[in-house]
Amino acid sequence: MDFVEIFQRLGVALAIGLLVGCERGWQERDEPSGGRTAGIRTFALSGLLGGLSGYLQTLTGPVMPTALLLLFGTAFVIFRRREAKEEGDYGVTTVVAAFVVFALGAMAVVGDLRLVAAGAVVTTALLAAKRSMHRFLQLLTWLEIRAALILLAMTLVALPLLPNETVDPWNVLDPFDLWLLTITIAAISFVGYVAIRVAGPSRGILFAGAAGGLVSSTALTLSFARFATKAPESARRLASGAAIAGALSLIRVLVIAGALAWSLLIPLAIALVPSTLVLVGASLMVIRGDDGKKGAPDLRLENPFELGEVLRFGALLGAVMLASKLLVERVGQTMLFVVAAVSGLMDVDAITLSTARLTGTAVDVTTAVAAILIAVVVNLLTKAVLAFTAGGKGPYAITLALATLASIAAGALAYFTLGSLVPASWLQPTD
Repeated sequence: MDFVEIFQRLGVALAIGLLVGCERGWQERDEPSGGRTAGIRTFALSGLLGGLSGYLQTLTGPVMPTALLLLFGTAFVIFRRREAKEEGDYGVTTVVAAFVVFALGAMAVVGDLRLVAAGAVVTTALLAAKRSMHRFLQLLTWLEIRAALILLAMTLVALPLLPNETVDPWNVLDPFDLWLLTITIAAISFVGYVAIRVAGPSRGILFAGAAGGLVSSTALTLSFARFATKAPESARRLASGAAIAGALSLIRVLVIAGALAWSLLIPLAIALVPSTLVLVGASLMVIRGDDGKKGAPDLRLENPFELGEVLRFGALLGAVMLASKLLVERVGQTMLFVVAAVSGLMDVDAITLSTARLTGTAVDVTTAVAAILIAVVVNLLTKAVLAFTAGGKGPYAITLALATLASIAAGALAYFTLGSLVPASWLQPTD
């Protein structure tokens, strides 16, 4: 290690302390000078001290750095204890942060700078997210924590134990892949669920619709339909939220299909992107800028990580995969259209996953694209029918139905006019 590199690495150690110190100092910015254990200067010097201890290790071995760490830790704990007694605050976050800064400073000299930089950013982000994390914990229920723990155990503990090969006579169902796909979809849905739980529906109907589209656009459509019967004056704005949920569900289909079979991305985008834009445009036209005046209704969406929900989707996915493979092999590729139509009545994710996995082997790209689009159309129409069933023949159902029909028409027009322009090479399956 030459002289210039030593200076650079010590500079990184100092920068780490300054970064964390800025956050700590800002959190306690109203405290008088000398009224807190550590601020920006103390953390900056802690990082530099860690860097110097790392450099000393290269010269004297581990004894001197260890002694410095013990002295530093003892002094820091003593001063923090005195501060805690005066203020009645016995949190140890600042103490832990100081040790982390010292350790990162040492690593900056003797370790990989990329890892050190990442650790500094993550540390600062965790410290800055105190209020958001506490608010999130207050919103969590025991049932949600239990469900997440069960599924984490089943994924991290049970998943490696599952056979990673097909176990059925038809060579279709692989328990490892089936469970992995199921958990992945649940995780995507959980993102929207957390967004609604943390931000709340008070952020507005469009926000609730977008987040609900990641959880379940069908459930959100029903929830909004029931609320529209109780608040007719909000019916059109609720329809705009349901349209946004439908648009997010189309983007979700595109992402899932493209991730599993890259050759599906462009052909599907030709139809789904115009459909999505129409739904978003219709929603924005209806909302007319007054979404912020009234919040969305309280959404009763089920936790996507609830074990029962995950197992039901896993069973549906397994059934769709089995039916798709058997019918395609024994009857022909066109039978995939029937499976897609039936599956679209309940869920579009299962048929999207199943079809994407068959692309390039049992079915060609053109057939796969058509099957997924059939499921999407059936699913969109099903939600429009449910809006009439649950919300009556009022503005909510009519507005959503018109937006849905316009979306389907735009997608069909783009698919049949522009689909033929896609180069044949783009329709070839890729590894």
